[in-house]
Amino acid sequence: MTEYLIFFNQQWVGDHTEEWFISRGPTSMAVVDEMKAAGVWVFGGGLDEDVDRAFSADATSGTVTITDGPYAETKEYLGGFCVISVPDDETAKMWAGRVAEGCGWPQEVRPFKPMPSS
Repeated sequence: MTEYLIFFNQQWVGDHTEEWFISRGPTSMAVVDEMKAAGVWVFGGGLDEDVDRAFSADATSGTVTITDGPYAETKEYLGGFCVISVPDDETAKMWAGRVAEGCGWPQEVRPFKPMPSS
């Protein structure tokens, strides 16, 4: 089995009424419940949109530097994600389609690299 990340950037959501967002909650959770029932769900969730609570960590200079706020050069930020464990790309695509239907906005899918043996 391969683990896949299904995710969206907050900017992909688009402008909608509060009522529309409220209506997406049950449809999104129905897909999560379906994934859990199928045994493919690993972990996931929506991220807090309060960018004042975001911070960045950088160690490229050899010293760890923590900066308040999101990474300055980023125009888009992650809105939510889930990790699934499925046998192949086609199954991952199917689940990504179900997530996109449930949420009402696009999703991207990427496989995780295999873990190196120790």
